[in-house]
Amino acid sequence: MLEYKRIYAGNDNYKTSGKDFKRVFPSVYFYLVHLLRIIFYSNRQARKNIYDDVRWVNSSIDVIDCLEKVGVKFDITGMKNLSVIPGPFIFVSNHMSILETLVLPGLIHPVTKVVFVMKEELLKFPLFGTLSGARDPIVVGRQNPREDLISVLNQGAERIKNGKGVVIFPQRTRSKYFIPSSFNTLGIKLAKKNNVPVIPVAILSDAWGTGKLLKDFGKIDPSKEVKISFGEPIIIKGNGNEEHQHAIDFIGGKFKEWGREDLIK
Repeated sequence: MLEYKRIYAGNDNYKTSGKDFKRVFPSVYFYLVHLLRIIFYSNRQARKNIYDDVRWVNSSIDVIDCLEKVGVKFDITGMKNLSVIPGPFIFVSNHMSILETLVLPGLIHPVTKVVFVMKEELLKFPLFGTLSGARDPIVVGRQNPREDLISVLNQGAERIKNGKGVVIFPQRTRSKYFIPSSFNTLGIKLAKKNNVPVIPVAILSDAWGTGKLLKDFGKIDPSKEVKISFGEPIIIKGNGNEEHQHAIDFIGGKFKEWGREDLIK
C-alpha cells in the first residue's frame, strides 16, 4: 500500500538540514536530472488515471528533495495551523514562482485535502497540463473577472462539500512582488459563502526564477532561501473586509520579517 513519504506538518516548522549539497550548475542539474524525471513519471501515472492523493503528494515531496539536492534551502513555519481546527480551509497566498504550485501539495494535502484554482491555459501546457487536470482543479479563464468569480464560488462550494479546501493566488498572476492593491477578495468571498476559515500563506520563492524564454524554467539560485509561512486560521465575520486586510498584513509582515520589504509594492 502506498504511503506518504513524509508529513512535514507533523511538526510546526521545517528547516533544511546542513547536508553536503550539489551546487555545480544547479539549474541544469535540477531541470535535466530531477524535474524532467518527476514530470515524466507523474504524467505517466496521470495518463493511467492513478495519479492519486498519495502519488501527487509524493511527487511534490520529490520536488522539495531535489531542490535541496541542488542546494536550495527551505524554511517553513506555522504548519501547526493546518490542523489546529478542523478543515477544509481556503488558502490565500502570494504567487512568486511555479515553486509553490509544485511544493504546497506536499505540505498541505497529507493533513487537509486541497485543490488549486488554475488558469485554463495551464491545462493545455505540454509538461504540466496533464498533471494539473488530474487533480480536480477549479478552472478559470482569467479573461472575464465576473465569470471567474462565479466559477470559483460554484466549483469551490462543490469541492468544499466534498471535504477539500482550495488554494487561491489572489494576485491572479505570478509576480516577484507582493502587491496588496492587486490582492483580490475572491478567497474571502469563497470562505464566507461556505462558512470555512481562511489561512493566509506568505511565500518567498525567488530561488526558482522566471525564465526569459520559458517562464517556468528560470534560474535555480541556491543562495536564496525558500521561505513559507502559514498563518492562523481566520474566521470570516461581517463583510470580510477586516479579515482580508488581516491576510494582507500577515503576508506583508512576513516579507518585512524576512528582510524583503523591497518586494512589497
